[in-house]
Amino acid sequence: MTMRAKSSWPHFSDQGWFWMHSLTRHVRFSVNPFLAEDSGGSNSFSSKPCGEGLAVFLELCVELVGDVDGETGFVVNVVDIDREVRGSAAPVFAERIRAEFAAGRHIALGMMAELLSAAWGKLASKFGRAKLNGLGVKLNPYRKLSIESEDGAMVYFSEKFEFAATHKLWNDDFSDERNFEVFGKCANPAGHGHNYVVEVTVKTDSGEEVCIGDFERIVDDELIKVVDHKNLNVDVEEFGRTNPTVENIAVFAWERLNGKFAEAKLHCITVWETDKTCCSYYG
Repeated sequence: MTMRAKSSWPHFSDQGWFWMHSLTRHVRFSVNPFLAEDSGGSNSFSSKPCGEGLAVFLELCVELVGDVDGETGFVVNVVDIDREVRGSAAPVFAERIRAEFAAGRHIALGMMAELLSAAWGKLASKFGRAKLNGLGVKLNPYRKLSIESEDGAMVYFSEKFEFAATHKLWNDDFSDERNFEVFGKCANPAGHGHNYVVEVTVKTDSGEEVCIGDFERIVDDELIKVVDHKNLNVDVEEFGRTNPTVENIAVFAWERLNGKFAEAKLHCITVWETDKTCCSYYG
């Protein structure tokens, strides 16, 4: 099985506000760039088509919004999403990848954005009353490109980074008892550590290319080197004044990176403190 997640969001109609659901389905497939066709495969959790030998692995992230069907409880049956993606969208990527490999040409992010737009056109009318609201492609487990409309006027590029740091949560205006009541084990006087993950998302106009090497260097220089293997309360000046909660770390990361990308605009920072706790900040 691939992953499925639901959430609700408000929608306005002539009758007023009501709740609409957002459903995201991740569909994985592999492309053999030097073979005429791909093996079908039977394991959609890994990828289907499965690819043979060393293949190009892709994962399409399809977000649909709509009402829940009263009879089925679905926005859209995920079986139908899988069928439409593999039948209509996956071939868009497979054909272009084979053509570019055969010609010995580089596949840049701009071309992947074009393929997302083409795939959007193939999928938009396939899901009845549900509306296609976002389409992304995972380029590897930590890097994603996505669009929010068929014309791909705005393209979003995301990449995850990691750093290790210690911190202590404490408010000098509180009594010791109050600090331990509010912050619990996080108020341990000696501090405690986390292996943080931070996802940086930038947005560009269609046709603008993100240089991944430059992007990574900026994030590393401006953020990761500042916080990695540091005591945040002691070694990072900002957190001498502000509690280094995951919320405040997200704001700190935004302030360190905003305006630093020449070809792109910072869109969102998400910081994971653990795999159960994260915070996103949009500036």
